[in-house]
Amino acid sequence: MILDRFRLDGKVAVVTGAGRGLGAATAVGFAQAGADVVISARTEADLVGVADAVAAAGRRALVMPADLSTTHPGVLASAAVDEFGRLDIVVNNVGGSYPKPLIDTSVDDLARAFDFNVATAHSLVLAAVPHLRRSPGGGSIINIASAVGRLPGRAFVAYGTVKAALIHYTKLTALDLNPHIRVNAIAPGSILTSSLETVAADDTLRAEIENRTPLRRLGEPSDIAAAALFLASDAGSFLTGKVIESDGGLIAPNFELAVADV
Repeated sequence: MILDRFRLDGKVAVVTGAGRGLGAATAVGFAQAGADVVISARTEADLVGVADAVAAAGRRALVMPADLSTTHPGVLASAAVDEFGRLDIVVNNVGGSYPKPLIDTSVDDLARAFDFNVATAHSLVLAAVPHLRRSPGGGSIINIASAVGRLPGRAFVAYGTVKAALIHYTKLTALDLNPHIRVNAIAPGSILTSSLETVAADDTLRAEIENRTPLRRLGEPSDIAAAALFLASDAGSFLTGKVIESDGGLIAPNFELAVADV
């Protein structure tokens, strides 16, 4: 049955940034497909709620509260093997950077954004590779990038640059890790997470964004979780070095910050 290829029965995943939003939806989606998960985020209270949802799906969750800007992500890979005996999937979801006008973006701002979005992912990849190589059928790494990594927008010089770097990192890493480990990315567009709460609450602004999105709606975290499940499962076993642009069909930015000309 074709649907069996989307199952993750017996597999183990590490999901960073799993306390809410895309990470939480992905962790719960993996559990519903049969995987046990190591979930990490800064706020333990958020992770407890996700762990409860994983348990409700009949799977196990290991809660690992950590600030990955100061804690080495490799502890998550080790914890997965110690707790569950294996590691098959890694989702590098943690990241982000506040928008700032170009002239207000310091070199340190750019360096911090690169460290949090790219170097953190690389640290977890390095720690996970020895375990992923032993995964039956091959391991899977999924990097969460952004539509801003390919579409230019004012005030996103740091965030857009590092997400573009993560996209190219995905392609380079896939080549290096063939054929035992697949590496792919998802580039979400405007998704209804906490970062868009203010936008979603403003009917006029929300309508403007939706109207500038070809599919005429904002995305849901479950849209990204579904893409991640495809990439993590045997259904996506012939994809590596690719980017799924789960953004409603964007060919141009659908939201512009009010930034004055220089």
